[in-house]
Amino acid sequence: MTLTAEISNYPLDADFEPIILDFINRCKKHDVTVKVNATSTHIQGEYDLVMQVIKDEMRTSYERFGMMIFVIKYLQGELNLDFSM
Repeated sequence: MTLTAEISNYPLDADFEPIILDFINRCKKHDVTVKVNATSTHIQGEYDLVMQVIKDEMRTSYERFGMMIFVIKYLQGELNLDFSM
């Protein structure tokens, strides 16, 4: 089954951009589709793999950078991830 996750990451740090980019770049190293827009990151792929990527990379972010907020929405299936409008 395919899963699409929309993730918004809110580091509790004034220098938030490198923290968010670190999370995104680590997710891109897995066999999932990763698309980024102005407010969120979309991860799409096989259900178990998407869930494992999110679990592992959230943990790494917490361990490296401390407190932050993740807001995640899930959609069963594929979402058109073409953000070029």
